[in-house]
Amino acid sequence: MTDSTGRTPRRISIFDTTLRDGEQAPRNAMSPQTKLDLALRIEALGVDAVEAGFPASSAKDVEATRLISAALTTARVATLCRAARGDVETAVEAAGTRNHQLQVIATASEIHLEHKRGITRDTALRELHDAISLASSLGVPFITLAMEDSSRGSIDLLRATVETALEAGATQIGVGDTMGCSTPGEFGELVATVREWTPASASLTVHCHNDFGLALANTMAAIEAGADEVQVTLGGVGERAGNTALEEVVGLLAYKSDVYGATTDVKTEGMYEVYSAIRAAIGLEEPRNKALFGTYAFATVAGMHQQGMLQNPLTYEYVEPGRFGRESQLLVARHSGRAVLRHVAAQAQLDLSEDTVDRLYEKLVNGRADGDCVQLSVLREEIVAEMASVAESAR
Repeated sequence: MTDSTGRTPRRISIFDTTLRDGEQAPRNAMSPQTKLDLALRIEALGVDAVEAGFPASSAKDVEATRLISAALTTARVATLCRAARGDVETAVEAAGTRNHQLQVIATASEIHLEHKRGITRDTALRELHDAISLASSLGVPFITLAMEDSSRGSIDLLRATVETALEAGATQIGVGDTMGCSTPGEFGELVATVREWTPASASLTVHCHNDFGLALANTMAAIEAGADEVQVTLGGVGERAGNTALEEVVGLLAYKSDVYGATTDVKTEGMYEVYSAIRAAIGLEEPRNKALFGTYAFATVAGMHQQGMLQNPLTYEYVEPGRFGRESQLLVARHSGRAVLRHVAAQAQLDLSEDTVDRLYEKLVNGRADGDCVQLSVLREEIVAEMASVAESAR
């Protein structure tokens, strides 16, 4: 398949961390059985890897990892470990080695070396080499260097970390904007630099947080800079302000693959259903205005917009709601106009004079209370009732 420029788009691997990083946010905890159910739903979307958890952190994460690793059939099962032998051994015991993507966290900024770990750079590199070497000796087929706080680390520290990991047997290099502090330009430049250090035999993954609302932009900058894989969560759930949203990356590449020269295999139609299952599992209220998944992401009350939509949805609907398992909604509020009133009246087979349209508009549309927002079916019932009342009064 080629895009409009004649290029063959690169296929971007999708690594879903909803069940690990997504769960780390307050009130997002999930039982092992719930994680298993969601893992299978996420896998069915066509993602390449499902991160089951951080096995060394709890017995429940060990159980969830065991369940998920045994059940996945197409996606890799992923785990997270510190650069510690015990963590690696626990992860391998829980997930096995078949199709296992084991991530080893590296301390990749001087801030974390001094204030979080209280260790020297040499100590951190020795820990990293030992952990990755152990994972390799145990037969783990996919070993990822996860450079925590990469965007605040010095180039010297990052390069030493990458070279150490590759020497020890890492098959993938991970760049993380752990604090969500990078701009797209900064993060793209960082990824391009790390890509230069990484041989073609090793892939490059990125993990971005949304503290400044730039997780999507930074992730797309990374793809342009050569990233092979992106780590994402459904709905962008995750620590603090969350992670890069899976649906936003997949949706953007579905529409703009020619711009980015990249594509994915994830099925867009099923994402909202899985997101709804995740919300139910963690008790997350649906936001009203979130991209693609918000309650009113495909709804409008503005009269000018509705007039165009009634003629052709293309006028105000670039993103097709059906492509994401959603539906268009024209809702009636005081911002709506006469066009939607005429449309509803025509559906009810009512031939209204302009004076009647004006009267109904003032009472049923412009006269609605602030915040009052109803479906077209409700407006239709109100119009029919109002016309019946007028007819009764005329008798």
